[in-house]
Amino acid sequence: MDKKTTRLRRARRTRSRIKIAGVNRLSVHKTPRHTYAQISDPNGSQVLASASTLDKEFKQTTGDYGGNVKAATVVGKTIAERAKSAGITKVAFDRSGFKYHGRIKALADAARENGLSF
Repeated sequence: MDKKTTRLRRARRTRSRIKIAGVNRLSVHKTPRHTYAQISDPNGSQVLASASTLDKEFKQTTGDYGGNVKAATVVGKTIAERAKSAGITKVAFDRSGFKYHGRIKALADAARENGLSF
C-alpha cells in the first residue's frame, strides 16, 4: 500500500471511534503549503468553527507561508479561540490519519493551551 492509502485507513478507523463517542470533532488537514482546522458537530452536518493559514488574520500577523510548525501553532490558537466564542470546550481530535508529530502536534498543543480539551 502507498502512503496515502495507509493514512486514509488510519483516518477511517479514528473517525469511526469518534462517531461512536458522539462529541464535536476537531478535524485537521495539512498540505505542504497550508494547514486547516475545523470543528464540526457530532453528526458532521455543520461546521461550528474553522481556521486555516488562508485566513486574512493569519496573513496579517505571521506572513505568507503556512506550511511550518509556527503557522500550525497560530492555527491551533485561533481555532481554540473561535471554539470558545462558540461555546465549545470539549472536542475529539481527528488528525485525518496524519502522524502525531510536527505540525499536527503543534496545532494540538496550541489548541489545548488556549482552552480546548481532548
